[in-house]
Amino acid sequence: METETCSPLQPGVHTLPPLPYSYNALEPVIDAKTLEIHHDKHHKKYVDDLNKAEISLAEARNRGDYTYIKYLENELAFNGSGHILHSIYWTIMTSPGTGGSPSSKVMSWINTCFGSFDKFKAQFSAATQTVEASGWGILGYNPAFCRLEILQCEKHQNLTQWGVIPILVCDVWEHAYYLKYQNLRNNYVDAWWSLVNWNEVEQRFVKAYNGELPIL
Repeated sequence: METETCSPLQPGVHTLPPLPYSYNALEPVIDAKTLEIHHDKHHKKYVDDLNKAEISLAEARNRGDYTYIKYLENELAFNGSGHILHSIYWTIMTSPGTGGSPSSKVMSWINTCFGSFDKFKAQFSAATQTVEASGWGILGYNPAFCRLEILQCEKHQNLTQWGVIPILVCDVWEHAYYLKYQNLRNNYVDAWWSLVNWNEVEQRFVKAYNGELPIL
C-alpha cells in the first residue's frame, strides 16, 4: 500500500488545535471549566513552549553554540510530547455514551493482545490510575512487535517504547480532573471510559497499522 507523505514543519509553527466539541460537551464526566482551562491554558502552553524550544535550537545550530543543549532538548521532549498526547486526547473523547464500542477490527486485536476486552480495560485502568505523580495511560500500536501495548507514562516524555504509536490516551495530570474529582483519580478514570470515541480509536489504529501519515 502506498503511504501518505508529509513535509517537515518549519521550527516554531505549531498551533493549538481547536476542540472538536463545546466546553460542556463532556459533562457530567468532565466539567466545562476544567476542559476550558485544560485546553486553552495548559495545552496552549505546551504549544508555545515547543515553538520556543524549536526556534532556540535552530538559533543554536546557526551559531554553533550548544551551551544550553541539555535544557533545550528537555524542553523539546517535554513540550513536544505534551502537544502530541493532548492533540490525541481531545479527539478520542466524545459526549458521554455516544462513542459506541470497539469495532470488530479493534476488538479482535484487543482480544488477541490482552485476552478479552474486560482484561484490557482492567489493565489500562490499573496502569492509568497508578501512574506516579502526573502522567498518562496509553494504548499504542507497536509495529516492531506487531501488537497493541499498554504503557504507563510518568512524565510524558518518559517510559515509552521506541516507535509505539498512541491510539488511545487518558490524561491523569491533576489539571485534567482535579476541579471535579480532587484526589479521587480512580473515579475520574472509571467515568472517563464513557467518553471514549471508539470510531476515532479505530481510525488511528488503521493509520498506525498501515504506516500512514500524518497520525495527528
